[in-house]
Amino acid sequence: MIARLRRAYRRMRLGTRLALGLGALSLVVFAVVGTALTTYMRDYLSAQLDTQLAQAQIAQSKSIADYGTLSGKKYYSWFYAVYDVSEDGTPVLRRPEDPVDLPKDVDDFTSLARAQTAAHTELLRTEHLRGAGSYRLRACQVEPGVVLVSAAPLEDIEDTVGQLITIQVVTFALALLALVVFGRRMLRRGLKPLSDMASTAHGIASHDLTESAARLPLRADGRDGGPEVDELRTAFNTMLEHIDDSLAVRAEAEQRLRRFVADASHELRTPLMSVRGYADLFQYAAANAPEERDRHLARLRAEAARMGILLDDLLLLARLDAAEVDAPLRLQDADLVELVGQAADAFRAGRPDHPLTVLAGPGPVRLAMDPLRIRQVVDNLLTNAAVHTPAGTKVSVEVAVAPGAAEVRVADTGPGIPPDDRARVFDRFYRVDKARSRDRGGSGLGLAVAQSLVRAHGGRIELTSEPGATVFTVRLPVKDGRPTDR
Repeated sequence: MIARLRRAYRRMRLGTRLALGLGALSLVVFAVVGTALTTYMRDYLSAQLDTQLAQAQIAQSKSIADYGTLSGKKYYSWFYAVYDVSEDGTPVLRRPEDPVDLPKDVDDFTSLARAQTAAHTELLRTEHLRGAGSYRLRACQVEPGVVLVSAAPLEDIEDTVGQLITIQVVTFALALLALVVFGRRMLRRGLKPLSDMASTAHGIASHDLTESAARLPLRADGRDGGPEVDELRTAFNTMLEHIDDSLAVRAEAEQRLRRFVADASHELRTPLMSVRGYADLFQYAAANAPEERDRHLARLRAEAARMGILLDDLLLLARLDAAEVDAPLRLQDADLVELVGQAADAFRAGRPDHPLTVLAGPGPVRLAMDPLRIRQVVDNLLTNAAVHTPAGTKVSVEVAVAPGAAEVRVADTGPGIPPDDRARVFDRFYRVDKARSRDRGGSGLGLAVAQSLVRAHGGRIELTSEPGATVFTVRLPVKDGRPTDR
């Protein structure tokens, strides 16, 4: 039974449980207040009755002393008994002047008179007289050898206390019922913001989050509930914003992955088809035109090398994205100026149609870096400047020292990059000129690889472009705040 009640209580709504808890607490408070009030009233009425007994006995004592009889018996249902104390100290009951002055059983009166005689002081006692009910008895010495015992009924006190208890029970029950009913309504109104948030959560749970473009348009609105509920609502909405942003990032990552896979498949399909075609031509030439065999073999090797470079770049990007412990960086102390000079010499040899200017300080700039990867970054930036500008365009590369970093700036005086394309030039397989051939425009991975390698070194790469001035700036951090010049 108790387990059933517990289960039923746990299934109740929070507002109902709080209202019942408040009712139980109020019931305890009402019980304490009612008990204290009832006890105080009973003690107060009993004290009044004792006072009345004392006053009545004073008047009766005077009457007995003066006239030898009881007079002034004005209280209805009171009993009176007069005892004469014998020489041996035994109280002897006098014959009553009126038969109704004594109850049928006078044992309690005699016992109290005997106790008063022994104590020689006034005594008070509450007794239940057979056939009469509960009475308050008082014994006192009227004069030497005479003891008066008076008894006042407690019926009026019990009736008054009973009526008081009845009034308290009815009043407290109505107050408790009103407290539970109206308290539940107030609690439900106060907890309504929580119910709204629960409804919002159910709406989110029914929302399909498996779609790649899934968003959470639902939010917990309203300003009711006080500062605590408002704080919870703010935290709830902040959580939804975070989930929404995470879903957006996931959707963007999935879209980027799909685009990357599609672009990679498209880029790999061309060299694979070329390899297959040149392999067929090589097989044909080997059988029918031996003099063409070497030329087809060279083209076959070139396409295979191009595909190998593309696969190496994809593998490098994948390892950098995964942030592997064995990331493809082998850091060592190297001179950035010397490295840029080597890249410039290679550029002049391979791109004689683009004049190159090298601007560097008088001394070396030594950093902790992977020379091969930084050389790859500089080569990619220089190649990008040559590929996307017409012949005769001036190109410059500069090495500079800044607080806490070393900078490499690659600039050209070409037509510049359109504003809409600047934010995407570092995306993989992205080309500013969609019509450019792959032989001339590359695979679209050069800048993506350069950015990933710079980030792997803890640096960043920036772009500023306008017609006649396009600058890529590579910033590489140093541990002690400045590069080493020696």
